[in-house]
Amino acid sequence: MCLGIPGQIIEFVDEANYIAKVDVSGVRRNISVALVHPDGIDIGDWVLVHVGFAMSKIDESEAQETLRLLEQMGQMYDDELDALYESEIA
Repeated sequence: MCLGIPGQIIEFVDEANYIAKVDVSGVRRNISVALVHPDGIDIGDWVLVHVGFAMSKIDESEAQETLRLLEQMGQMYDDELDALYESEIA
């Protein structure tokens, strides 16, 4: 099962190539934000992250609720975090 995990944008690493650093449950990774860039994103915004890409922009309350539910899922959540570690965009 593949999940989108909420992450908060903490900095833009390479704006020309739409690469941002996000914090996902304490894990900081570079991801592509090209898919959500047309929605207008900024530092502090929340996005759903899947295999190194921000798939959609979400609000903070949805992000917190999703994180709470994912943590209750146990192993599936851990597997998705492992996938996030492996998919970092350089």
